[in-house]
Amino acid sequence: MNLESKWLEDFSALAATRSFSQAAERRFVTQPAFSRRIRSLEAALGLQLVNRSRTPIELTEAGQLFLVTARTVVDQLSEILRHLHHLEGGQGEVVQVAAAHSLASGFFPRWVAQLRNDGLNIATRLVATNVGDAVHALREGGCDLMLAFYDPDAALQMDAEIFPSLHMGTTEMLPVCAVDADGKPLFDLEGEGSVPLLAYTAGAFLGRSVNLLLRQRNLRYTTVYETAMADSLKSMALEGMGIAWVPRLSMRGELERGELAICGGSQWHVPLEIRLYRCALVRKANVRLLWRKLEGAAMVDSKVSQGPEK
Repeated sequence: MNLESKWLEDFSALAATRSFSQAAERRFVTQPAFSRRIRSLEAALGLQLVNRSRTPIELTEAGQLFLVTARTVVDQLSEILRHLHHLEGGQGEVVQVAAAHSLASGFFPRWVAQLRNDGLNIATRLVATNVGDAVHALREGGCDLMLAFYDPDAALQMDAEIFPSLHMGTTEMLPVCAVDADGKPLFDLEGEGSVPLLAYTAGAFLGRSVNLLLRQRNLRYTTVYETAMADSLKSMALEGMGIAWVPRLSMRGELERGELAICGGSQWHVPLEIRLYRCALVRKANVRLLWRKLEGAAMVDSKVSQGPEK
């Protein structure tokens, strides 16, 4: 039998509220996600715990009996965790952040270091993943925050009231390649011939942005390699395999050391906006504290950029 402790807490909340919507709000997840968790619990047990035909909902006889066990297990787990945190001097709840791979390595470390420099010592746990999985984790309550490049298409699929976001900064994707013995780029975007392209796989946001630019500029190219990860494209570019569009923040060191060179002028650059997302249903104290601080910083930056009132 494979049970998750959060399912037991979900079931206890449902028994207390007798309402899926109220229980979902109490558990800081969307109602569809909460309903799926309860069904997963029933499937794992092989029992129907809830009579959904009644309003308010009622527990079945099996559900009433199982509730005692669920509450006991949850209470015992909470107690032992409090004891262990006390022994280890832990900081309590950890803020879990899901981030796109390029932001996990190129943005997250400096961002967290800056937060600590500003006096906000929040314990964080980073999960580097692809954007699709990060969005899924945010929707399902698998993470507290999500770092991603702003994608207008994805934004249309996320209700801004439930999943608000904050502007965290900007960067750009640059076309880069390895250099020759004289430190000159191996390939030229301004030439007449076809160039070898190190491409993102179909469907990736970064890939869509690059492909739009290539169509607009009528670049002649031959795809020699595909992947969903910017760091993998960077590695292939370092090996002299072709030209790759990589976020600047992912290759600061390689550019400074002259290991990679930018191909072409600014007309080949692709601007990117970095955003932080959260689920408004999540009420973790540390998440709320962090969000308020970031909102305050954003307001200050906005006033500074606008200049003094006249």
